[in-house]
Amino acid sequence: MDNVIRRRTPGARMLRAGLYALLMVMALVYLLPLVVMLLTSLKPLEEIRAGGLLSLPDSLTFAAWLKAWGSACTGTRCEGLSGYFMNSVSIVVPAVAISTLMGALNGYALTKWRFRGANLCFALLLFGCFIPFQVVLMPMAQTLGWLGLASSTSGLVLVHVVYGIAFTTLFFRNYYVSIPDEMIAAAKLDGAGFFRIFWRILLPISGPIITVSVIWQFTQIWNDFLFGVAFAGFGSQPVTVALNNLVNTSTGVKEYNVDMAGALIAALPTLVVYVVAGKYFVRGLTAGSVKG
Repeated sequence: MDNVIRRRTPGARMLRAGLYALLMVMALVYLLPLVVMLLTSLKPLEEIRAGGLLSLPDSLTFAAWLKAWGSACTGTRCEGLSGYFMNSVSIVVPAVAISTLMGALNGYALTKWRFRGANLCFALLLFGCFIPFQVVLMPMAQTLGWLGLASSTSGLVLVHVVYGIAFTTLFFRNYYVSIPDEMIAAAKLDGAGFFRIFWRILLPISGPIITVSVIWQFTQIWNDFLFGVAFAGFGSQPVTVALNNLVNTSTGVKEYNVDMAGALIAALPTLVVYVVAGKYFVRGLTAGSVKG
């Protein structure tokens, strides 16, 4: 048996080395656009016109980043992306918090406090995950108008909460199914009610799926362009809309380094989230896959 293992070891090592080499090549190909964007954003405009895309900067400069942040023109305004960046923050934070909390409550009610029609209710919520953004534009615009929230940050928060509840409910419902019903029954016998069981028992053990919900919602809301351009007012546009206006501005000289710096600024939060918490996203998705 030992001889067989020894004979197979060199081939297995070569296969593993070849697999790693292939993965590294694919990773480099995948990251190449990001590298090009970063190198371009660190070059002066004259060097970009004279050199290649993958050439290292001869003179490293962050002037394009500073201009993209504070003084680049996004249409008729030349105030950079800083204000729009903060608009996105003011939209993302409450929308993620509210949709995650409501998804947790929905998942809890659908699994541990089952009622007549619970399966139908969950099926309808699940159906909401597959509705294209374009389908809800008109009814959502009418609803925001009736509520007096059109062209406001609050209106965008409401839009993202409504559209995100279906996903967060799905996450939490599938996670709570794996939690033993006996735990909830014991708490009921001790006199705990609906919200006390939720806050004291379920929520403290929901860390993995909360992480999944927060990462998912943060990424979806931060990267959204359609809802932002459709429902935002002049002073409440998110950074994705401002980036589109920056890149498509036709006045003056086309500054590719500023465009690339602006794109990296807009993408930086989601990149940081996935680099820091990406492994927790995968762990959270599989945390509720086994019941008991």
